[in-house]
Amino acid sequence: MIFLNQFDKNNFPRWIIILSDFFISLFSLGLAYLIRFDLKADKSLIKEEWNILSKSIFIYFGVKLLIFFLFKIHRGLIRHTSTEDIRRIFFANLVSSALFLIFGFIRNSYFDGFYLFPISVLIMEFFVSFFILLSFRFSIKFIYTEKNKEKNIEKENILIYGSGVSGLITKRTIEKDPRISYNVIGFIDDNMRLKGSRLEGVTIYHSSQLQKLINDFKSDTYLITKLIVAIQKPNEENRKKIVEICFENNIDVQQIPNTKSWINGEFSTKQISKIKIEDLLGRNPIRLNTEKIKQELEDKIVLLTGAAGSIGSGLIREIATYNPKLLILLDQAESPLYDLEQELKTNFSELKYEIVIGDIRVKERMERLFEVYNPSYVFHAAAYKHVPLMEDNPSEAINTNVRGTMNLIDLSVKFKVSKFVMISTDKAVNPTNVMGASKRIAEMYAQKISCSNLNSSNTKIITTRFGNVLGSNGSVIPLFKKQIEQGGPITLTDEKITRFFMTIPEACQLVLEAANMGNGGEIFVFDMGESVKIIDLAKKMILLSGLELGKDIEIKITGLRPGEKLYEELLSDEENTIPTHHPQILIAKMRESASDISEKINDLISLFRTQDNHKIVSKMKEIVPEYISNNSEFSILD
Repeated sequence: MIFLNQFDKNNFPRWIIILSDFFISLFSLGLAYLIRFDLKADKSLIKEEWNILSKSIFIYFGVKLLIFFLFKIHRGLIRHTSTEDIRRIFFANLVSSALFLIFGFIRNSYFDGFYLFPISVLIMEFFVSFFILLSFRFSIKFIYTEKNKEKNIEKENILIYGSGVSGLITKRTIEKDPRISYNVIGFIDDNMRLKGSRLEGVTIYHSSQLQKLINDFKSDTYLITKLIVAIQKPNEENRKKIVEICFENNIDVQQIPNTKSWINGEFSTKQISKIKIEDLLGRNPIRLNTEKIKQELEDKIVLLTGAAGSIGSGLIREIATYNPKLLILLDQAESPLYDLEQELKTNFSELKYEIVIGDIRVKERMERLFEVYNPSYVFHAAAYKHVPLMEDNPSEAINTNVRGTMNLIDLSVKFKVSKFVMISTDKAVNPTNVMGASKRIAEMYAQKISCSNLNSSNTKIITTRFGNVLGSNGSVIPLFKKQIEQGGPITLTDEKITRFFMTIPEACQLVLEAANMGNGGEIFVFDMGESVKIIDLAKKMILLSGLELGKDIEIKITGLRPGEKLYEELLSDEENTIPTHHPQILIAKMRESASDISEKINDLISLFRTQDNHKIVSKMKEIVPEYISNNSEFSILD
């Protein structure tokens, strides 16, 4: 009754634990003696041993009491017995047995001529006591867990994806949490050699068996309702397949966080979260030549424009790991720069940086910046990038994306910058809008200066080109998330529209790798993988939100926006590529720019004063002949 009452109170008093440990120790000692005498010792032998034991028993209790208190084995909560408690009990028993042995030798040598306890008894007592103490604690832990889970009769059948350390920790954490009622029916693993094995009584299935496993449980009275991804560094392709199967069978997919996010190194079921759409579009980790990148950036002064943007801030996080001498963070957005500074203070406290508010279109301000800091590397991520907005404001697209870039390239040459790296876009390929055309013109100027006599300082001017970045400011995923939170509808311009996607860290890492291998004049194209249908992306996001398309939320087709493409490209028809040592980076072979390209671009910039959109766009089409407007008022100029 006492034990049951204490379960209801969720705690054992300390005196019960101490008393239990003493009884277990006494029982272990008695059992050790019985084993020593083969359970059938004669009376004379028992009397002889009792004469010794009666003098030693008080020392036994005194030493046990002292050691148990020193190691605080009574302090742990029995219902949460852990490996730390096992360690304490083991060493407490080991130290007490060692002390008995030492005292016995001393007593035998200097006093009555007999040991406290026979050595064989001490050895047996150590193992028996250790085993029973642990059994007692784990029995109480098991009873407590089951007693609390009895309140939830119906248990959810779940699978854990990953049978490694994280998977095992996830299973144990789930089983000991009384607030949830999950029944772990199996592990899913990509390792074929583990197929059919058992982990703590739970079968490990190969990932290829997932659909069959789901079907088998459909015929039972209860279904598999949840899959928890518990692999810290999963194979992205395998994870996508697993999640797709779960989606098709209406199985909720969740994941555990990175071990760095565990609270005090321990995982809690409260940290299990819905899998994110970004996790389903990412790819396997990129292999970088980190040593060469470190040689390039370590102890160097690096200027980064557009520092507060998605790519800019992502580059900062990557570059910070290579110990630059100084990072100059340039942007005209005051509040985002402030937020970035707070993040750097928290996460990169040893990073040396300067926050500079400035506009790349103001050459005088930029020239002063180069004079003061004299950077060795410039990463140019500042740009206007929203297609519909630039379609309505061509003069601003030219002023920032073209003129601003020209200012930075010219100053990089003048101040002998080692490398200038420009961030471009797939929309510069066969552009159908003002934004893409403005970036293509900036690319053309970068190539022209890189290869011309004007580049007397031999500044290596490099361009990187990639598609949409997951989670970047203004991208489709944050928009869809907001629309889902508001109850819909999700707005989609066309059912057929597709896009390439890349995560921010992946894009930034490839930029650094391309910068490292660039010799000047190249346009590096990143392997974006397979294009994604945006409507499929929307449907997956609805499922991940626990909603049902057509019942809880709708998808509304609005029609293509001005200048928008159905399909993005990374290379134009007139280009081909050269492979590099990195499988995800190619070099685009471009046709040569016209000899008077600089003059034409200057003429274009001079049209800014007119604010005549049609004149500006007409000049852009002259500079970029492949620029054909799509669904735009400027189509009449083609």
